[in-house]
Amino acid sequence: MTQISQTGPVRAVFFDVDFTLIYPGPTFQAEGYRLACAEMDIEVDSARFDHATAASSFILDDVEEPAYNHDLFIHYTASIIEHMGGRGPNVVAVARRIYDQWAVNHHFEMYDDAAPVLKGLQERGLKVGVISNSHRSLDAFREHFSLTGLIHVSISSAEHGYMKPHPSIFGAALQRAGVQAGESLMVGDSVKHDVEGALKAGMRAVLLRRLGEAPPGLPPNVPMIRTLAHLERVI
Repeated sequence: MTQISQTGPVRAVFFDVDFTLIYPGPTFQAEGYRLACAEMDIEVDSARFDHATAASSFILDDVEEPAYNHDLFIHYTASIIEHMGGRGPNVVAVARRIYDQWAVNHHFEMYDDAAPVLKGLQERGLKVGVISNSHRSLDAFREHFSLTGLIHVSISSAEHGYMKPHPSIFGAALQRAGVQAGESLMVGDSVKHDVEGALKAGMRAVLLRRLGEAPPGLPPNVPMIRTLAHLERVI
């Protein structure tokens, strides 16, 4: 397994939130989309959900100026609905409703490996933070998942104004933690947002890939892990 090239001890570890520490429940799966659309008389095909999310991913990945914009995420969600066959004037209204629900913590579950790893890092004396491309309240997130004592620093793109991979959001997190970029590590599931963003900010990075093959474009010096429980092996 690839190890991070060491230029000094790691003093802080930052995590992405969605699909790294928590994952969406039924509200944001195929059936959840179908039910939300049905409430506004829009018919969609649940079997097309996976294709629809893949076909819409470019909307979030190919942003030229990564300023946080609610409409960007609503457009992404509307695109998923349309790729599932949804049509009509109410598509955007349904997309906005689904987007609003993304901020509600009880629609999510925490991965089993998350809390033990955060606790282990804290016990080693490391600072722990989260950096999220979300409009969710991270204070509410910590409280809901009983992580208040395990996460010391948090910053969301909606609060900061820019999304990962913009270097300023990483810089703001580092400043809050009181650490230098070279002694900090970012862990997340996105090569572009988490890995490339962190590297450009001068941080180290680890890609979390729970399922599937290693994605193209992963820098050769960046370790990939399948579970957060393996994080200690590569630090």
